[in-house]
Amino acid sequence: MERGKHAIEIENLRFQWRQGVPVLDLPRLCIGRGESVFIKGASGSGKSTLLSLLGGVLLPQAGTVSVLGQRLDELGSTRRDAFRAEHIGFIFQMFNLIPYLSVLENVLLPCRFSSRRRQRIAQQGLQPEDEAVRLLEHLDLPAMLLHRSVTELSVGQQQRVAAARALIGSPELVIADEPTSALDADRCGSFLRLLLKESASRDSTVVFVSHDARLEGYFSRSVDLTGINRAALEG
Repeated sequence: MERGKHAIEIENLRFQWRQGVPVLDLPRLCIGRGESVFIKGASGSGKSTLLSLLGGVLLPQAGTVSVLGQRLDELGSTRRDAFRAEHIGFIFQMFNLIPYLSVLENVLLPCRFSSRRRQRIAQQGLQPEDEAVRLLEHLDLPAMLLHRSVTELSVGQQQRVAAARALIGSPELVIADEPTSALDADRCGSFLRLLLKESASRDSTVVFVSHDARLEGYFSRSVDLTGINRAALEG
């Protein structure tokens, strides 16, 4: 994989769900490796669609999306799935935890699908279970909860499990889709500080989207999606 200065590079990206109604029309967007970037925009502005394109879940109908030096449209669906598992950690708005698994088992899930993540952990002289425990401790989740079902946790605790799952194995890119929407201001700030500190320690790039502009001060750069999306401007 090419080692360039950009974690993400978008050129002349266009995507639409219905014929003739573009959702995204982005002339250019670059995000450097190791940056923490806040992408803001109102509901319906295309934020979640953009994240799906960055993760290779969707492909552009025109233009290019390159992630970590790899053009995603050049990969077939199986290779995109593998690329996502190896290099990208996701934190979803609804967390998407597996209800019949324990806290520890949820965090370890990415290691089952990614040899690269397991190798990174081994290079630190750790087993995946050791790294999962370390992450959960750094994210302020008590050790007494490790073997509980995630359904027994509070929303804030579930959020920390989702973050640990995304971060395990030091993925180069962490993508977060409004994961703080259910938290009050104090808990939201605490979570963001922990997430960004852990990501920075691994030199991971963070792309965080939200409609809540009050959060942008936690990040090294802020991008107003409405301001750069020609589809929104024309609309």
